[in-house]
Amino acid sequence: MGVSHEDAREAPRGKNGRAPDVMRPGAWLPMREYRQDEAVDFAIVGTGAGGGTLACRLAEKGFKVVALDAGAWWRPLEEFASDETHQSKLYWTDERLCDGDDPLELGKNNSGKAVGGSTVHFAMVSLRFRPEWFKSRTLLGYGADWPLDWREMWRYYGEVENALKIAGPVNYPWGPKRPRYPYRPHEPNAAALVLARGCEALGIPWTTTPLATISAPRGEAHPCVYRGFCVTGCATNAKQSALVTWIPRAVRAGAEIRDLAMVGRVVMGDDGRASGVEYFREGRWQFQRARHVVVAGYAIETPRLLLMSATDRYPDGLANSSGLVGKNLMVQSNQAVWATMDEEIRWYKGPPSLALTEHWNYEDRGKDFFGGYAFMSQGPLPSAWAAVQNGRGLWGRALIDEMKKYNHQAGLRIVGETLPQERNQVTLADEKDEYGLPVTRVTHSYCDNDRRLIAHSLKFMSTAMEAAGGRDLWMQTDDTAHLHGTARMGDSAATSVVNADCRSWDIDNLWICDGSVFPTVGGVNPSLTIQAIALRTADRIEALAARGEI
Repeated sequence: MGVSHEDAREAPRGKNGRAPDVMRPGAWLPMREYRQDEAVDFAIVGTGAGGGTLACRLAEKGFKVVALDAGAWWRPLEEFASDETHQSKLYWTDERLCDGDDPLELGKNNSGKAVGGSTVHFAMVSLRFRPEWFKSRTLLGYGADWPLDWREMWRYYGEVENALKIAGPVNYPWGPKRPRYPYRPHEPNAAALVLARGCEALGIPWTTTPLATISAPRGEAHPCVYRGFCVTGCATNAKQSALVTWIPRAVRAGAEIRDLAMVGRVVMGDDGRASGVEYFREGRWQFQRARHVVVAGYAIETPRLLLMSATDRYPDGLANSSGLVGKNLMVQSNQAVWATMDEEIRWYKGPPSLALTEHWNYEDRGKDFFGGYAFMSQGPLPSAWAAVQNGRGLWGRALIDEMKKYNHQAGLRIVGETLPQERNQVTLADEKDEYGLPVTRVTHSYCDNDRRLIAHSLKFMSTAMEAAGGRDLWMQTDDTAHLHGTARMGDSAATSVVNADCRSWDIDNLWICDGSVFPTVGGVNPSLTIQAIALRTADRIEALAARGEI
């Protein structure tokens, strides 16, 4: 559910155009406001992991930036509640039509509608890609190669981890050696220790989860208090979302953040280049002029906007000479194994995942599938857990009896790689939304490789759970998480939508900077990689500008 324009005064934009410094409760930052007829350097559509990070970096480099978001600009300390239903205001639940052999459930599990985007309610798991994944076609025999070098990405990963003060282990067990994380790891809770017992029994490594929630004070922000409401929006500002990290820095550097602004079209000039964006705000359609436009709406809204912006010159949508805009949609499989434990677990205490293993991301032997997966400890809140039980067909007395076991239950859940397929796609439907814009049709089917990976993970997690002392095991087989692809990067205009700099092959002042540029997804959560790409893109823009190439 979106925030209505009548509710705009409840969002944190004051009448004097000041925006909140969410890192400092009660304090305010003066925010510059650009005239709409003034051609800013960059109009960025979306303020999540991609757009928010890019807005910050570009503004700090001296570019004039306006970043627009369809959602509200919330003040967590004042406007977030420890109430799962109330916090549904953070999710993008606008109508989307889903079909295919394995239709997706879209909403709170994979998209957000707020300044800060999905990072406002993400689970904070912050993992790097396995180096070989950047060249998975060449080195591992599947997927597609990225036009990026892993060593360069490793440097940007380090920058993001430092900016967010990631809390993680001193020695991470997988991949090339790296400096220790900026903040100490969070202590494993009882749910994490179930994973640890299972892994140790099977002879595979595990570690505490690197998380974007602080484990020690940071300025006036308090460390995590382990209240467990992470995926509904952290009310203490311990979570280092884009809302409380990149956005305040962007504002300090002179960027304007324009909330409650639904962008409906990238406007094209007679010269075939983007001239700005048309957006709905305060009850009317408006236009922001810009020298460059960045689309950072994530893997559903990004292709939607590009397709909706079709012109006579670009009849198939913008940046679509390859025909790949909207194609190769990828999610991550998110299946789970649940069990009842004899001891009390109280898995809601702390972030959802406090321990994980990447064993099957880095081990290629013993697989009958391409790709990899991590699996993590779990800690769902009560109403979310009740919804899972409803999905099993439990209602009434059966549901009550099951919920009585809540404090004695534990779970293991994967983040699994699925393969890019052109048949998995985002297209425009005939139906219209409240703005009169076409809604998206999202088509998704697993391939045989995806199904083999899922089957392998469920069997392996079940063995681990039994080894940890779990009983009455059951599997959740139909869940997915995260969104990627639909505007992939590559080395050729014929086989990709943008180049390595996230610049459109077709329109030289149109850029795409979010998870939609991923050629493959890996078996880890995507937020760290999206932010690393955004930092790299900003640096490349600065270098191109210095040479007069933009």
